[in-house]
Amino acid sequence: MSKTTRGSCLCQAVSYQFHGPEYIFQYCHCSRCRKFTGSAFASNILIDPKQFEWISGEDLVGQFDHPEAKHFATCFCKQCGSSLPWLSQSGTAMIIPAGTLDEDPGIKPTQNIFWKDRAPWCASVDALPQYDELQPRKVKD
Repeated sequence: MSKTTRGSCLCQAVSYQFHGPEYIFQYCHCSRCRKFTGSAFASNILIDPKQFEWISGEDLVGQFDHPEAKHFATCFCKQCGSSLPWLSQSGTAMIIPAGTLDEDPGIKPTQNIFWKDRAPWCASVDALPQYDELQPRKVKD
């Protein structure tokens, strides 16, 4: 029996699930993924579209297909704006934004793609200070 992994948007109006096995879990540093996520890279899990199903809120899913892209598209919740899974324009893969998962998928990222396009300000997260909560505010003397 394959593992079922669930995910949802921030407002919980849209939810989905997929059944393993996953194709790949990767970080994408392309400029399109950076623009869409507003982050240094996108954390994406790619699966076969047959493994995916919307549980609720499918009518609240908006989509943008980039006119110059062969594979890139984006989906988002029309209510809260959260990223959501999207079908590649080629129709061969469902891309799951890992940040929308409600549970551990049981796999870790295995590669970075479009590394040459990474943001010049991107820093290794392990090299930065780590806090378990909001960073303490520094008091000025």
